Formats: sequence, structure tokens, C-alpha cells
Amino acid sequence: MPLTRRTVLVAAPTVLSGCIARPTVDQVGLLPPAVDAGQIAMYAALDGEPFPVPAVDTSEMDPRFLRQVVPYQTRHLPGTVVVDLAQRHAYLVGENGSALRYGVGVGKEEAFNFRGAALVGRKAQWPRWTPTPNMIRREPDRYGRFAGGLAGGPDNPLGPRALYLYREGADTLYRLHGTVEPWTIGTMVSSGCVRLINQDVIDLYRRVPVGSRVVVLPT
Repeated sequence: MPLTRRTVLVAAPTVLSGCIARPTVDQVGLLPPAVDAGQIAMYAALDGEPFPVPAVDTSEMDPRFLRQVVPYQTRHLPGTVVVDLAQRHAYLVGENGSALRYGVGVGKEEAFNFRGAALVGRKAQWPRWTPTPNMIRREPDRYGRFAGGLAGGPDNPLGPRALYLYREGADTLYRLHGTVEPWTIGTMVSSGCVRLINQDVIDLYRRVPVGSRVVVLPT
């Protein structure tokens, strides 16, 4: 049975992630189009994972932030992931002027967001989460107890997959990852990482190999 927002809110852990925060409502655009049956099916519960990946109630999602193929003209080569912070979208550039578009949640403050080009330096399934030193310094009561990290699992705020952004061979500490709060997609909400619906980050993970280029556009 698809989870409603109320159900997820009641069940969600009190753990707050390095890329998780209270959402700032920031709707983009005007009236959304309707959700079609294919999009609903894409967000069904997933089998074959070591931990549950529950269905997403797409009736509570803005359809513009659901996965879909769209026309997309760009100078970036096919296989590049382009994150548009202003529009709250990530595009996996395809052939012939198209892209696979995903809705994302971005940093709750402009200063938190990564900008520019990076490479996917590594990928992880059900990744371990560790808050950054800056996060612990800003909010020690909130994050300090997780300084040693939190193992992957259904309560981990990174969700089932993470793609780690590297620049010049070094980890930038920014990731593209899943979320335990799908209703925050399309908002400014995180501490800087780019979050996707869990079903979407699993889809992106299998399409994007290590070494792929990621470009985060300035707002």
C-alpha cells in the first residue's frame, strides 16, 4: 500500500541528516500537470533491496518533479548530469536534444550549495552517513552524536544510493542521494547535498558510472 505523507511523518526517525533539514516551502512555477499511470508505477515499492523502499504517494507530489524524458538543449555531452538549482531539477543528458529529468531538493541556503563541475568519484549502495565538520560545528546538539557515522538502512537520511562528487581527486563532501522525505523534493531543504526520491536515485545510480561528469548550475 502506498505510504501517505502522514504515515511517513509518523514513522520517520528523529535522526536528522547531513543533507536533511526542515523544508522551506519553495514552489516553482504555476499549476502542475496531472500525474499519469506510468509515473505512478515508477514509484511503487521496490523488491530485491536489503531494506524496504516503500512506494511514494505521487498524489502528494508536484508532477513536475517526477521522473520523465524532456527536450533539453545543452552544450554538455550525453551522460553528463546537470543539476539546475533554481528549477530544482537534475538532468541526465541524452542524445538528440533530450534528457531524463528528475526532481531534486537543494540546499536550504544558497551558501550551502555546491556549484560548478565535478566527477562522480565513487558510488555506494545503502551508504553510511556522517555529518560534515561544518554541520557539527553549526549545530552540535543536533549532529554531534552522529560524528562517528550512521550505518546504511531505512532510517539513514542518504537513502538507498549515493553518488559522491569529487573535484581534483578530492571528496567535496557533496552527494546526490536519496531521501526519507520525498515530499521535500522541489524545495530548498538540505544542508547542501542534492536529494532525489529513492526510486529516482536508484534509477540514476544504475545509469551513471563512476567518472561521469556532474555540473551544478549557479542560481
